[in-house]
Amino acid sequence: VVSIVNHKGGVLKTTTTTNLGAGLARLGKRVLVCDLDPQQNLTASLIGPVPYDEGTPSLYDAFMEETGLDLLIRPTSTQNLDLLPSTEDFFHAELSLAPKEAREFVLRTCFQRTAALSQYDFVLIDNSPSVSLVTVNALVASDYFLVPVSAEYLPLTGLIMLGNSIGRIQRKLAPQLTSLGVVLTLYHRSENICRMVERKLERELGDMLFKTRVRVNTKAKTAPSVQKTIFQYEDSAKGRGSEDYQRLAQEMLARIERFQSQVIVKEAAHA
Repeated sequence: VVSIVNHKGGVLKTTTTTNLGAGLARLGKRVLVCDLDPQQNLTASLIGPVPYDEGTPSLYDAFMEETGLDLLIRPTSTQNLDLLPSTEDFFHAELSLAPKEAREFVLRTCFQRTAALSQYDFVLIDNSPSVSLVTVNALVASDYFLVPVSAEYLPLTGLIMLGNSIGRIQRKLAPQLTSLGVVLTLYHRSENICRMVERKLERELGDMLFKTRVRVNTKAKTAPSVQKTIFQYEDSAKGRGSEDYQRLAQEMLARIERFQSQVIVKEAAHA
């Protein structure tokens, strides 16, 4: 389970969740992408807006009742890629969670009660641009988190605050949570600010900065309007977005395999 997180909006969280999920699916992995952003952008990007129908089970209902999510999961037009959609009533989740006992563990309980979850190789969670109570639930339910950062100055300054927030969550609630690293998005090599941000991240993050750069791509902005992933919209393995997100999926797989190998070695050493 991987949470896609950042305090800042406009850094391609939803675009990354959609197309990273599709890239993993193209590599033969079964993937579930989850829309935990009340704005429902991930849902709209993949299947179009899902209208709220009172009396029909929703993600909000599952959170409140701490039930499984099996009945909510929808297929998308990409093979091996399914969606847990959000509807407009999910806006109430933040306030409704506040008085609940063990409120940070609600999503984890829902996942544990979802029979279909065992069918997936990866679950990717798209979060709102804040470390809200819903986002805390996502992080507590996750094994890893991934941070997209656009190649601009202001998103860069928020990285330290985000790291501090997640560090507190790791210490108090989610000791299993591991950083996969930071992905530089909206990258354009000819712009000075992009190169400056890139150099700063390389110095400060080292190997935690993904080698893949997600370049500026107008097609990636248009694809959600017709409920397509970048792979479907470009329809070419040589498309800029298709290249970037396929490379990102491959690099993420390699990182997770490396982390898991390190865990096995540590466990063997302590045996």
